[in-house]
Amino acid sequence: MAFLWFKAFHIIAIICWFAALFYLPRLFVYHSTLNKDDIEGYERFITMERKLLRGIAYPSLIATLLFGILLVFNNFDYYLSQTWFLIKIILVATMWVYHGFCHYFYRKFALKRNNKRHNFYRVFNELPVLTLISIVILAVVKPGF
Repeated sequence: MAFLWFKAFHIIAIICWFAALFYLPRLFVYHSTLNKDDIEGYERFITMERKLLRGIAYPSLIATLLFGILLVFNNFDYYLSQTWFLIKIILVATMWVYHGFCHYFYRKFALKRNNKRHNFYRVFNELPVLTLISIVILAVVKPGF
């Protein structure tokens, strides 16, 4: 029974984490198009990005990790013997790196040192979509390799 609770909370945490990872780069797109003289608008974006990172992205990343570990330890040998699971873990690790880049770009904006244009952030914003699709397919279909 605990397994199903862990699974439910893991899925909820993933949804929250990816919502933040989808929205934060979209904020970067809009933030990078602001006129440099719009100090009030610039600061508003910094506040929104900070609150999204600290209030949603990091807590849901931690919850995703915690409940994921609890799920794996329920059947450790099974998961470590499955190729689909190992690929999924690699993809999840790439999302941790992506999350780290989001934080890095936020810091650049906060320090007023952003040197990327909105086109960069538009492409950057699309990267987690493909990863999420792959992770969900691996977790649900569990293809045999």
